[in-house]
Amino acid sequence: MICKRSLVRRTAAVTAAGAAALVLAACGGDGAGSSGHDGHGAGASSASASASASASSATAAPGKHNAADVAFAQGMIPHHRQAVEMAELAAGRARSAEVSELAAAIKKAQGPEIRTLSGWLTSWGEDVPAEGGMDHSAHDMGSMMTDEEMTGLENASGKAFDTAFLKLMIKHHEGAVTMAKTEQADGASVAAVRLAGRIVTAQSTEIDRMNTLLGKD
Repeated sequence: MICKRSLVRRTAAVTAAGAAALVLAACGGDGAGSSGHDGHGAGASSASASASASASSATAAPGKHNAADVAFAQGMIPHHRQAVEMAELAAGRARSAEVSELAAAIKKAQGPEIRTLSGWLTSWGEDVPAEGGMDHSAHDMGSMMTDEEMTGLENASGKAFDTAFLKLMIKHHEGAVTMAKTEQADGASVAAVRLAGRIVTAQSTEIDRMNTLLGKD
């Protein structure tokens, strides 16, 4: 009987030890999982990887393209350059903080797009428009500012600058939206068509905002 009771106790002890080991292993597994979720370890890594992939895809060669894609890139580059030039004039001239913020946002958005479009043209073996080059098709449809309009904007200040900037930039954005919609309809490059869609959305939103600011005057 003593031997049997001793054997039972030893068996129970071994069983308890085994159960404890399983519990510890399970806790260890949960801890690793927690660092991936509660600690955002895995999530952060995944987010970083996704961000890197998105950044790479934004500047990567857009692959298959056609004449519409080339026209879009070659037309939008000088168009964006002029918008950036207009936005830079706001510093020291704009009276409204909202106009200054809008100008800064335009410059921040369109500068990188110029670099992306230029990279695509290079990868396609096409010419990148020279600095100071004029896109005559955009000018013909009234979206590019004339030298006189740019000089007038440069010479304005305060409320006069704000009003002129908003009116001219609305017209400028409307031209960009038209060009981007043409690319959406006719382009073959998936990346270029996608960028055109972002331009339509962003600049249409900015047009609405600028019309609202004009209504406040």
